[in-house]
Amino acid sequence: MTNIQIFKELHQNDELLLLGNVWSPQSAKIYEKLGYKALATSSSAVAHSLGYEDGENMSFDEYLYIVERILKSISIPLTVDLEGGYGKTVDAVVSNISKIAEIGAVGINIEDSFIIDGTRKIADKEVFFEKLKSIISKLKEEKIEMFINVRTDTFLLELENPVEETLQRIKLFEEAGIDGIFVPCITQEKDIETIVNSTKIPVNVMCMPELPDFKTLQDLGVKRISSGNFVNGHIYKNLEGKAVKLCRNKVFYPFLNN
Repeated sequence: MTNIQIFKELHQNDELLLLGNVWSPQSAKIYEKLGYKALATSSSAVAHSLGYEDGENMSFDEYLYIVERILKSISIPLTVDLEGGYGKTVDAVVSNISKIAEIGAVGINIEDSFIIDGTRKIADKEVFFEKLKSIISKLKEEKIEMFINVRTDTFLLELENPVEETLQRIKLFEEAGIDGIFVPCITQEKDIETIVNSTKIPVNVMCMPELPDFKTLQDLGVKRISSGNFVNGHIYKNLEGKAVKLCRNKVFYPFLNN
């Protein structure tokens, strides 16, 4: 069985698929060692590791290099957070997805929002639908198999009536032929249940402080959980604290044990 077949099956199991969000071969190898069944890049974490802010500020070639290094260090499936596609045209986005597929990635996240002058905004759903439909159609024409997980930022951007807006977007995106839907920042059980019951495609949520426990999410029908940049941010926040202690205490051993 190929990695993409394994990845697709992981979305159909009763057990939740918990993705390890990674930004380097080192982080990816740790998750694989711990028994995670699949991994996903965090574009934000990769960008920060390269000295960029999130929002497609790193070049696609830089990102592709990191993705390839990660893939060469693991054997389990990896899906790539492609943000808005790293291309202004459908052909450019399809070319990028093709390159990701060639090096062994099994899926992508593509989002329905964009950043202009540092501000994230939601895309018009009809316009995004047409773009998405064209991307998926071209991938089929070129026989590129890829799990297409669409991130809708209705809750992340705190839109008015986010549940209704999410339902409308899911209905459109299903018509385009997507494989999964990702709704970051949704946390209320009632809202999650409504979204899950509205579609047959797997629903992905993101770890948040107010998110229900995994057993509850599984009972609600959620299929996939990711953590975005949170683990990366936590690690480097702790690194900052350790470095401060090292400078203040002027001794190394306690640095490793506190």
